[in-house]
Amino acid sequence: MKKSIFTSIILCLLISLQVTAQEEVLDSTKIIQFSGVVLDGGGEELEPIPFIAVAVEGSTRGVYTDWEGFFSIVVEEGEEITFSGVGYKTVKFVIPDTLTEPRYSLVQLMTTDTINLPETIVFPWPSKDHFKLEFLAMNVEDGLVSNAEKNLDKNLIAAIAKVTPMDGNENSDYYLRQQAKSYYSSGQIKPMRIFDPLAWRDFIKAWKKGAFKKQK
Repeated sequence: MKKSIFTSIILCLLISLQVTAQEEVLDSTKIIQFSGVVLDGGGEELEPIPFIAVAVEGSTRGVYTDWEGFFSIVVEEGEEITFSGVGYKTVKFVIPDTLTEPRYSLVQLMTTDTINLPETIVFPWPSKDHFKLEFLAMNVEDGLVSNAEKNLDKNLIAAIAKVTPMDGNENSDYYLRQQAKSYYSSGQIKPMRIFDPLAWRDFIKAWKKGAFKKQK
């Protein structure tokens, strides 16, 4: 019985010492709630930048800014924060070690990092002299002109566009536009277009063209 009581006392002392040591470590390392907004400072108006990576150097901790450019992450004093994104110059910021509050806010401006490549024109001739010879020897027949006019006919282009399927970029763009349109009525009944003057205009135009007549 005495041994069990003695063992319990020793365990309590060890636990108290461990808790005290952890509290000392936490007191020595000050935790900061780091929040802020990332804005595009390259234009006349400051606009938020979404999906900017906010990472802590030398660790695996990090977050992304939301659609409004807002971010929030737990950091320590003295840590270096990196702001990076596609098309923008990387910016680094060091958390001050003289803070008196456990929170810190920042408005970070970023500038675009656009590289303009020089214009490159590819010709099927090795030099200007060869181009001159080929150009002077060119025989433009009436048949070629008529073929070019047929290929550039607006009605023909419109007919081809109607039967040509959309590629991946067009499909993704159409899906995103439809998804963005659905956000207008998110959480409520979708508004009816009976009072929409643009819808009535389209209806009257279609009615005059005979779109609602029965097909024989």
